[in-house]
Amino acid sequence: MQITSEQELEELLGSPMPRAKSKERPRLCQTDRDWLALSPFVLVGTSDAQGNCDVSPKGDPPGFTYVVDDSTIAVPERPGNRRADGFHNILANPHVGLIFLVPGRRETLRINGRARLLTDAPWFDELVVEGHRPVLALVVDIDTIFFHCQKSFMRSKLWKPETWTPEQLPSHANLVKSVQDTPESVEQLEEYYAEANYSRGLYA
Repeated sequence: MQITSEQELEELLGSPMPRAKSKERPRLCQTDRDWLALSPFVLVGTSDAQGNCDVSPKGDPPGFTYVVDDSTIAVPERPGNRRADGFHNILANPHVGLIFLVPGRRETLRINGRARLLTDAPWFDELVVEGHRPVLALVVDIDTIFFHCQKSFMRSKLWKPETWTPEQLPSHANLVKSVQDTPESVEQLEEYYAEANYSRGLYA
């Protein structure tokens, strides 16, 4: 049976406990700042004016997210594939959702807000990594902040290395070749994606 109303959904799932309902905050507290200082990875969710969605991962050394003030953060952009799907979405619809991870921790810090794209600001020099000053930063004016519960990480055992089986999937070169008709051979792709080669483009 398809759920078609909020009433049906609440009857099925039940109501949230008071602590879950009241945990949203509009500004960063020190605990949030401490979490951001240790987080090397964030997922950025966006949608365009028609509601088409995108989630983009961003990663850098821990603390790469810059705290502008208690209600504003900035995520530097690094060299990528230049699709910029999320950035195109933001130009049409500024609302964003971010999930910040700290390896080994089962909670996540969630921030929802409205985003802008900046090419410069007085604090851009503090975003330099390995001599690379970003050409762009995603600036988020915060609407709500809260810590999400641990259950998804407990169920998935995400941080338990004994549960990891990456070898059961093909190499990235083979993944690419299996879903795209590329002019490069698998061997050429393996050379391109080899860590020693591919890592040269992380900041340049």
